[in-house]
Amino acid sequence: MPPVPPAPSQRPQLAVSAAIFRDGKVLLVRRARPPGKGLHSLPGGRVEFGETMAEALHREVAEEAGLTVEIVGLAGWREVIPAQPGHGHYLVMSFAARWVAGEPVLNDELDAFRWVVPELPDDLGLTEGLQTIIDSARRLVGV
Repeated sequence: MPPVPPAPSQRPQLAVSAAIFRDGKVLLVRRARPPGKGLHSLPGGRVEFGETMAEALHREVAEEAGLTVEIVGLAGWREVIPAQPGHGHYLVMSFAARWVAGEPVLNDELDAFRWVVPELPDDLGLTEGLQTIIDSARRLVGV
């Protein structure tokens, strides 16, 4: 009998996020639950089976923030390895995007948002590597 594969939650999961630019500012959201509870980050989430990364990005941005975006290109990636068991190991592919339509309407995964200048304020709690991703996305978008 072949070995039983580990449960999906015990494997790294593919996720996407979007550095969305509008009028020279980038959208930051604050996570309402783990992983990253209380930290500012980019909207995004898991890629579902059968979805392309672009499809997942459009769906996640619409679900989490109520926005329509135009994807410009891949801005970078980061790996999130949990400090505590059960919080998930993620490979997050981060894309540069331009705002197209909609106003932020957050779902229950987020508890705040703000449009900020790309040079992030020092007083915000940020997910690891966020400024590097935003800098790369900014160059792609040409802001």
